[in-house]
Amino acid sequence: MQDGFVKVAARTPEVRVADVDYNVERCVDAACEAVDREGAKIVVFPELCITGYTCEDLFWQDALLDAAQQGLFSFADQTANLDALLFVGVPWRVNGKLYNCAAALCAGEVLALIPKTFVPNYNEFYEMRHFTPAPQGCICIDMGQEELVPFGTDILLRCSSMPDLVVAAEICEDLWTPKPPSIAHALAGATVIVNLSASNAIVGKAAYRRDLVVGQSARLLCGYVYTSAGYGESTTDVVYAGHDMIAENGRLLAESAPFGPGFATSEIDVAGLVGERLRMSTFQVAAAASLAEHLEVSFALGREETKLTRRISPHPFVPADDEKRNARCEDVFSIQAYGLAKRLDHTRCTCAVIGVSGGLDSTLALLVTVRAFDLLGLDRQGIIAVTMPGFGTTERTRGNATTLSDALGVQLREISIAAAVRQHFADIGHDENVHDVTYENCQARERTQIIMDIANQEGGMVIGTGDLSELALGWATYNGDHMSMYGVNSGVPKTLVRHLVRYVADTCENDAEADILYDVLDTPVSPELLPANEDGTIAQQTEDLVGPYELHDFFLYQVLRRGATPRKVYRLACYALGDTYDDATILSWLKVFYRRFFSQQFKRSCLPDGPKVGSVAVSPRGDLRMPSDAVSRLWLKELEEL
Repeated sequence: MQDGFVKVAARTPEVRVADVDYNVERCVDAACEAVDREGAKIVVFPELCITGYTCEDLFWQDALLDAAQQGLFSFADQTANLDALLFVGVPWRVNGKLYNCAAALCAGEVLALIPKTFVPNYNEFYEMRHFTPAPQGCICIDMGQEELVPFGTDILLRCSSMPDLVVAAEICEDLWTPKPPSIAHALAGATVIVNLSASNAIVGKAAYRRDLVVGQSARLLCGYVYTSAGYGESTTDVVYAGHDMIAENGRLLAESAPFGPGFATSEIDVAGLVGERLRMSTFQVAAAASLAEHLEVSFALGREETKLTRRISPHPFVPADDEKRNARCEDVFSIQAYGLAKRLDHTRCTCAVIGVSGGLDSTLALLVTVRAFDLLGLDRQGIIAVTMPGFGTTERTRGNATTLSDALGVQLREISIAAAVRQHFADIGHDENVHDVTYENCQARERTQIIMDIANQEGGMVIGTGDLSELALGWATYNGDHMSMYGVNSGVPKTLVRHLVRYVADTCENDAEADILYDVLDTPVSPELLPANEDGTIAQQTEDLVGPYELHDFFLYQVLRRGATPRKVYRLACYALGDTYDDATILSWLKVFYRRFFSQQFKRSCLPDGPKVGSVAVSPRGDLRMPSDAVSRLWLKELEEL
């Protein structure tokens, strides 16, 4: 359970109606398999699995209820050596009433009995014929153990070796009601909710059930483990399909589809959930009001590393599915374009000035500007695309910038910066043969000066081209390409920029435009500030200098969106991208990321306006309020100690 992950398992064993010994044996086998073979730390079984859910009036028979009681103790004894928190469904008598309960067990002891709150009595369900809804409050009952056992709904089980792992239970119908008990549990601190269910199979119900589970995990910022009764239950009137699911904050991690194998296993990122709750202030305010109503029970588990099996996306900003990726691109492109359109409309501006290099970022910014003008019904000739060749400009990028501008029907101006930069070198006494940061940044600032002055001259607005990844790394010249009047790409990570341009190329229905866009996509990412190679190809490639953007975007997402520790970021990167990069390479670039992210905050503290497009952003007015002089020592120290 290191790095905040806990492996959980949902299991639907085969049962026989009213055959307690058989059912206990099957549950023990499934628990041992989940813990010993897969390393599960939490294992959840279905509602009333000790007896079978469909016993009906047999629940009035003392023979069955006595057997269920002994069956629970037998299950506890046979699983005492398992390092896991286990949940099984069992009927239990308390003060002359029968309750449908979830029993929580660990190390051979029953930790708590949690009765069902909402007992259905409609359609095919007649549970109130046998079971009483959970009473208010929590009492302690004698179950023949050394200590009394808590009985009630408001019970939290906290892991002493991983305090953020707080587990609570609800049963089947509880989830389907307007006010599920899991709401109060989560507000009181539960990070994982388990649901012991016996939900029958009818047409369309599985999809609705899935939506409930996934939606509840999102609403409560929790992990949700759902287990449902399956094969072996009575089919007199209905059929049970064993639909098991594991969800986390709106994402389905694992599922045993109806009539499937009857098991699901995955890892819940408890630390990530806690981080999400820390950021959501409204969640924390609600938590304080509910905390005193719950009884907390402690349990202990081992701390060995959790082997990951869940998918960790190597490209968290880019959906792997083609249809979802295209939908994402359209959403992002629309946000960018409508954001710029509003700014143009508000300022009554009919002219936009943009520096185009033939590279990805300026290409995307130009495409966004064109769409914004089209939305406002403005003449595209009001867009002034300025290409400014310098010492490192190649014919390929220069040609692409020119051809694309013509294909889009915008104004094109070409202004060489060579003479102006050489004059500036002379003014400040810099040797042109010294290709240092001064040599590079003088060119970037000259370009910015040109487009700013043209904007003043034409009454226009300078459109920024820098993307989110560059801003995170500080890969921008301060008061050069760092500055604009509206930065349309400031919320778009580099890995997504490429897909946005490809999306436009695939859908634009203009062959000339598409051909140029495809060539831009094939061009190496470069600021082109150093002289080209002798054969005219690009000499300066960004990713050779600052690192692969797919790594940096992965780091950026895990650090800002998930709040992960350096150790966890490194581990997840090795897991997700280990087939592409070796561990040493990942560690090296992760150190670069932290150093640059901290040292370059001063550039982000004075960013121009620009639209947020996703869950990660670095605007000082929005998502990232970070001091420019914060020290990275803690983060780098953790990496050095790996």
